[in-house]
Amino acid sequence: MAITKVAIIGLGLLGGSIGLAAKEFLSGVTTTGFDMEPGVRVRAGQRGLVDKVCGDAAEAVHDADLVIFCVPVGAIPDAAAQIKGSLPANAIISDVGSSKQTVGEALRSALPDHTIIPAHPVAGTERSGPEAGFATLFQHRWCILTPEADAPAQALDDVRKFWEGMGARIEVMDAAHHDLVLAVTSHIPHLIAYTIVGTASDLEDVTRSEVIKYSAGGFRDFTRIAASDPTMWRDVFLHNRGAVLEMLGRFSKDLAEMQQAIQSGNGDALFDLFSRTRDIRNSIIEMGQDDARPDFGRTDHTDQTDHTDQENDES
Repeated sequence: MAITKVAIIGLGLLGGSIGLAAKEFLSGVTTTGFDMEPGVRVRAGQRGLVDKVCGDAAEAVHDADLVIFCVPVGAIPDAAAQIKGSLPANAIISDVGSSKQTVGEALRSALPDHTIIPAHPVAGTERSGPEAGFATLFQHRWCILTPEADAPAQALDDVRKFWEGMGARIEVMDAAHHDLVLAVTSHIPHLIAYTIVGTASDLEDVTRSEVIKYSAGGFRDFTRIAASDPTMWRDVFLHNRGAVLEMLGRFSKDLAEMQQAIQSGNGDALFDLFSRTRDIRNSIIEMGQDDARPDFGRTDHTDQTDHTDQENDES
C-alpha cells in the first residue's frame, strides 16, 4: 500500500478509531493527529490514539500521504484552509462525513490542486470524544467512497486498501446517490428519534420522570440514537438538506397513510406493512449488519464495542 503516513484532523470517535485501527491492523503506517480543542489533544495523547499528537494542523499534515478530516461537515472548509499551505503536493485528501456532495465540493474548492477521495465509514456509536474510539469500529462495516469520475485510479485504490486494511467493506458510489441512500437509512431515522424524544419531553400530561421511568424498549432505542453528537447532526441535516427533505416528504406521506389505516380500522394494511418491515430487519441480520440476539447482543451496556452502528462518526 502506497499510504504510509496518515494525518487525522479531529480526534473524536471516528478520528480516534482510525488512529487505533491503523496502529493495530496496518503495519508500517504511522499517524499524526490534531484537534482544535486543547483538552481533546491531551486526552488523545494519553490514550495513544495516534503516534504523534501535533500542536497545529499544519504540523500534522506536512509529510502526510493521506489526510482525513474527522470533523463536523460544517467545519471542513475552515479546517482545509488551515492546512492548505502545508500539504505535500501528492497528498490524498479524504474525510468521514455522512453527507458527500457538499463535502466533496467544499474540499475541491478549498484544495483544488489535490486529489480528493471522499469517504463515509458507515460505523459509529452514539458516543463522542477521544474516549469513545476503539480499533475494531470498522470491522465488517461498509465504507462508501464517492470520488469524482476523473479521480486518479491509483489514489482511489490506495484509499480502498487503507480502509480494507482496517476491516471495512468498500463500496464506490456517486455522491448524490449516497446522500439519498443515507437520508433513508440514517438521517431520517435520526431526525425521527430526535423528534419523538423531544415530543415525549414536551408532553404536558406526562411528566419527565414518567418518560424516563417507564421507557419501553422502543423508546429507549430512540433515546440512544437521540444522544448522538448534536453538532455533528446539525451539520448533517444542513448539508444534506435536499435529500433529507425529499425523503421526509415521502415519509410524511407514508405516515399519513398509516394514520388513515388506524382511523379506519384497516388491520390488513397495518399487518402488510409490519410484515414487510420485519422482512427488512431479517435481511439486515442475514447480511451481518446487526445482531439477532435480544437487545442487539448488548450484554454489557458499558462496552462501547457492543453498540449497534449510529451515523458516524464525528462527521
